[in-house]
Amino acid sequence: MQNKQTYLLRGSVALVLFMILGYTVKFYPEHLVAVDETIQTAVRGNLPNQATTFFSGITFWGNTLTFVCLVILACVCLYALKKWKVEAQFLALTGGLSGALIVGAKYLYSRARPTIEHLVSAHGFSFPSGHSTGAMMIYGFLLIIVRQRIQSKGLRIAVEALLGLFIVLIGLSRIYLGVHYPTDVLGGFLLGFACLNFIYPFYDQKRFEARFQSKQN
Repeated sequence: MQNKQTYLLRGSVALVLFMILGYTVKFYPEHLVAVDETIQTAVRGNLPNQATTFFSGITFWGNTLTFVCLVILACVCLYALKKWKVEAQFLALTGGLSGALIVGAKYLYSRARPTIEHLVSAHGFSFPSGHSTGAMMIYGFLLIIVRQRIQSKGLRIAVEALLGLFIVLIGLSRIYLGVHYPTDVLGGFLLGFACLNFIYPFYDQKRFEARFQSKQN
């Protein structure tokens, strides 16, 4: 098991940073205009067709329906096929929690979406990015499982790198497609990272107990 306090501290720091950013979004949004516009311009460029096609495909993997289907499928595989019951239970918990947090936070901050051209359809409020929050929590939790369960070091590193890159690209896709401010994406990553660190110690404890009971039997 890992040091519980380390993860709780890390999660607390990320949550405080999220709250500071959210406070600025809510009450002093004008202070974020310069940084948002600078990053938007750099990421979007002149909107080349190849990049638009690429990021439109990437953003699909952060859609709500995609997350729901992915979590259900992954939980079935983990629980029924691999018998990794704790992993399946906590993945389901993480997926459900991400959905509740995204809806609650969006209504709390009620930030309108960017007025620049949207390259895909998007509805509702902007902060935090639901795609970024969900990607950090769901793909991030899958990354944790991979790190613990894949024995081959080369394969483990490759899958971890792929999942990490996927999380980043989903966030970038929301900026490129014009449906989120960069600070929305940052907020989503901070919120998701905080939650992962809060969840992990309890998951690790349950996993340790399950292994212990298995050895006893």
